[in-house]
Formats: sequence, structure tokens, C-alpha cells
Amino acid sequence: MSWLAFFCCFFAWFGIAPLMTVIREELHLTDSQVGWCIIASVSMTAIARVLIGWLCDRIGPRLAYSWLLLVGGVLAMAIAFSYDFKSFLIFRLLLGGIGASFVVTQYHTSMMFAPNVVGTANATSAGWGNLGGGVSQFAMPLMFSMFIGVFGFSAAVGWRASMMVAGLLCMLVAVGYFFFTQDTAEGNFRDLRLKGKIARTEDANAAFWRTCRDPRVWTLAMVYGACFGVELTFHNVAAIYFSDSFGLGLVAAGLAASLFGLMNLFGRTLGGLAGDWLGSAWGLRGRVTWLFVVLLCEGIALMLFSQMRTLPFAIGTLVIFALFVEMASGATYSVVPFLNRDSLGATAGIVGAGGNVGAVLAGFLFGGLMEWSTAFLLLGAAVVCCSLLTLSIRFSADSERDARRELKWVAWQQHQEQQQARPGLESG
Repeated sequence: MSWLAFFCCFFAWFGIAPLMTVIREELHLTDSQVGWCIIASVSMTAIARVLIGWLCDRIGPRLAYSWLLLVGGVLAMAIAFSYDFKSFLIFRLLLGGIGASFVVTQYHTSMMFAPNVVGTANATSAGWGNLGGGVSQFAMPLMFSMFIGVFGFSAAVGWRASMMVAGLLCMLVAVGYFFFTQDTAEGNFRDLRLKGKIARTEDANAAFWRTCRDPRVWTLAMVYGACFGVELTFHNVAAIYFSDSFGLGLVAAGLAASLFGLMNLFGRTLGGLAGDWLGSAWGLRGRVTWLFVVLLCEGIALMLFSQMRTLPFAIGTLVIFALFVEMASGATYSVVPFLNRDSLGATAGIVGAGGNVGAVLAGFLFGGLMEWSTAFLLLGAAVVCCSLLTLSIRFSADSERDARRELKWVAWQQHQEQQQARPGLESG
């Protein structure tokens, strides 16, 4: 349910991006106005992610996600009522709040999975959720074409009807999330607080402010801006870039752009899986070193992509770049659960918000001030510089010892379960 909810949110959030060539023509948007729409789409998310992380620590991920899906679905439908640049910009800004779904996904997954696999679980739930952005790149143009070709709608009605469908999906999943999930393996937050099994709201407030004073959290927020922030920006501009630079039509440009998002099928999981493996072998330092390596490779791959002038080479380097972007995002959230255990929501929220701040800053490069290929080159160089920030992340000896102790405890529990299951298997 967690990755499905995030998938629908991401689908609605970026469903508008592959239709921008049609919207740009209908609303008579300039390059500068398109740039402001790109910035608006990720601006609200930064604030929403911090707030939703704070909210998860108080009411639990089940209620937080259900409400977010309902409100996000309404906003996805509301954008269909845009009639000029100003109204479209406002609705695009508000719809960006649905991107806070990422924090709830990471929070809920971290609550449910053991430390030896939490990186893989976080990466897979987020990666398959992010897949919604890739699917929207080809599904929305196809849906748009269906509304025009089959139902005879005009282009102006077609893109609006497509966004109505995306909003309806979010609202349906909201109902499912409320009825088919619970906050933790032991039960919902409300019941656990009554039993004294989780921290009171007052304790959660104190933990939140301790998290805000942790420099490692802000460092990871900047790092996440260099991977997930770049991913968000690329989702917004990829279809237009392939259309303008290589002369592709609406559907073909969407298909080319979708290759980037489709790497979420396994790319982000690989990043989290490697983080877990290196964490088991070399401790928390191993997780951080892996993050440095993939972030550095991401920046180099993006700079290579920016220099491609033929479509086959552009698509080839795009796939390589996408792989490292996804692995870097997965590697980031294989580190996050080990920073501040008593304020996981706040930590996940601040780091997640960093991704959107990075997307906002990157969006200014695509506001018409320079060629987009030059913007990609500068963005790649900035990612390389940000990779060096990971080297400043340190864990105390106590944290390393606690992490090793947890891994041994999980291994012992798994061994006990295997021993208990063996008599039944032998008799069978």
C-alpha cells in the first residue's frame, strides 16, 4: 500500500509534465513562464515534507497518508480549471504539496522493517513509487490521445480530463490506505500511546528540535537535493527537452522521457540494497562511502548526457545517468533511519525537503537564461561538488556499536525462527 500510494501521488504530481507542450500552446506560455511553473511544482513540497514528517510523529503514517491522498486528489482535479498562466501557476504550486507523500512512505517503511534490510525496503517502496513519474510520461500522453481520438474531445478538454483521472486514482487509494494499513506492526499510534509503548506528543516535540540542530541531517538534505532534486527537475523538463532538441512528437518525447523514471523499477532498490550490504560489512561508514561513490558517478553521467547531440547517444547516457540518480536516492535513505531514531519523521521530512529545495534551485537554470544543455552541464558539476559533502557525515562510536548490536540481534532472531521452522519442514 505504501508504494502504491506514492505511485499514485507521483503520477498525479508529474502527470502534467508530458502534456506541457499542449498546455504551453493553449495558455500561450513563454519560456520564462514555463520555467516558473517548473519551480512552482516543487516549491510547496519542501514545506509540505517538513510538516508531514512532524505530523507522522504525532498521528502516525496511516492517517497522515489518507488525508494527504484525499487533498492531493482534489488538487490534481482542480488544476483542470486553469485558464491562464496565473491560475495554472497557483494550482501547480498547490499540487506540489502531494510530493510530501515520499516522507510518509519512508517513515512507514522504516517503522515496519528491521535494520539489516531497512535500506532495501525504503529504496524499493520509494523507487516503485517514483515509478509513477516514469509511467506518467507515456501514460498521460496516451490517455490524452485517447480522449481526443476516441471521445472526440478538444486538446484543451483532453489534458484536463486526463488530470481528472489522476486525481480520482489518488482519492480511491486514500480509502484503501485508511482501511488496509496500520501505523506499526504492533498497532496504531493512538492505541500504543494509551498503552505507553511510544513517546508522548511532548517528547516528540523535544526530539524534533534536537533533530533540527543535527548538522548531519542538513548535510543529507543538501545531498538529497543533488540526487532526488535533480530527478524531480528532470521529470519536469525531459519531455520538452527531447521534443525541442531532437524534434520528437508528444508521444515519442514522452516515451523517451519515461526511460528515466522507469529505472525506478530496480535502480533505487540497488542503491538501498548495496547500502545494507556495505552497512553489514563495514558499519554505518560503509553506507556513507557508498553514497559518495554513486553521487559522484551521477554528476559525471549528467555532464556526459548534456553533451549528447544525437538521439541514440542521448538515450544511452540518459539510462546510465538515471541509474546513478536512483541509486544515490536509495543510498541516502539507507543512512537516514540511523540518524535520529526518536524523531524519524522529522529527520525523513527535513532530508526529503532538501530534495525539493534542490529541485527549486535547479529549476532556475531552466528559466530561459541559457540553453538547456548548458543547464544540464552546470547541474552535473554541482552534483559532483555536493558528493564531497558526504565525506563530512560522521557517526559516533556508540552509534556504530548500537548498529552492530542491532544487526546481531536480528541475525539471532532469524536463526531462532529457522530453528523453530525446521522440525515442521522435516516432518513435511
